[in-house]
Amino acid sequence: MIAHLQGKLVEKSPTQVVIDCGGVGYHVNISLHTYSLLPATDFIKLFTHLQIKEDSHTLFGFVEKSEREIFKLLLSVSGIGASIARTMLSSLDPKQITNAIASGDVTTIQSIKGIGSKTAQRVILDLKGKVLKLYDLDEVSMSQSNTNRDEALSALEVLGFVRKASERVVEKIVKESPDSSVEYIIKQALKNL
Repeated sequence: MIAHLQGKLVEKSPTQVVIDCGGVGYHVNISLHTYSLLPATDFIKLFTHLQIKEDSHTLFGFVEKSEREIFKLLLSVSGIGASIARTMLSSLDPKQITNAIASGDVTTIQSIKGIGSKTAQRVILDLKGKVLKLYDLDEVSMSQSNTNRDEALSALEVLGFVRKASERVVEKIVKESPDSSVEYIIKQALKNL
C-alpha cells in the first residue's frame, strides 16, 4: 500500500523516525541496522512495509530494499511477529541473517533475544529455500565454509582460546577466503590471537 516515504526527517531515535512528507508526519518504526544507515542529511527516503491489524496501522521503514524483503520473509514464519522480526534485524545485519538461514545455523538465529530453539529451526525450515532462491546463494559452499568455521572454532576452544575473541578472528579469515580449509583457518587464527 505504501511502498516508500521520501521527505524531511523531523525526529530520529534508534527505534523510530518521523518523516514529514508534504506537511504530514509519518511515524515509522525502524531497526538498529536502518538507524545506523540513516544519512546525515535532513532529507531521507525509506522503503516501507505497512502492517494493518484490527486495532492499528503500523509502518516499518528500511534504508535498503533487501532489508525490507527479509523483514517480509520473517513475517511469513509462524510465531514471528513484527516486533521479533525487527529485533532480529536489530541484532544481526540482513546479510548475517540470510547466511545463517541459508547455512542452517540454528545457533546464530537462536542467539537473538526472544528466539527459542524451535522458532529458530522453524525460521530455517520455512525460509531456507526462499533465501537461497532470492539471493542466489550457493548452499554447498555456504554449509562447507560454515562447517570448517565451526570446526576451527572448536579446535581453538580446545587449545584454550576464548570463544568470543576466536569468533571475531575466524569470521575475518572466512570472509577474506571463504573456501579455506580447517587447517588454514586455525593456522591464520593462531597468528592473530
